Amino acid sequence: MSGQTKPVEVGLRYLALGHRLRKVVDERMTAGGLSLARTKILQVLDRSGPLSQSSLAEELGHAPRSVTQSVEALEREGLVVRTPAPQDRRSKIVSLAPKGAEALAAGEAAGEAVLREIFGALGGEDLAVLAGLLDEVAESLPAPVP
Repeated sequence: MSGQTKPVEVGLRYLALGHRLRKVVDERMTAGGLSLARTKILQVLDRSGPLSQSSLAEELGHAPRSVTQSVEALEREGLVVRTPAPQDRRSKIVSLAPKGAEALAAGEAAGEAVLREIFGALGGEDLAVLAGLLDEVAESLPAPVP
């Protein structure tokens, strides 16, 4: 039994690899002008349209304060526009600016390039096997705690 791979060992390797992969992708995307975290904000706005800052935070699964700081930085760079909410002037509605749409396209391209570089080393059959295994792991995960 000592020569067998144990689920805990595989799980820990997966966690470490996921962390490294995220870091590499983020570094490459940031070098291209837009971090992974900022790209995710712009993706949500592109997909959902204008959102209140609290709805944006909820959609991202992040604390409102951290999203507010990121949105303020994106606004300073001209990538998003914040306007007062019609029903509550204290609340802000965040929209994707045209410059933000351009930055999003560039950020997504940079992220896709690094993923193609990393996973392109696997053959088509290996990619299919890996995708199937990842699906199995995903299905075995418990539901997130609200």
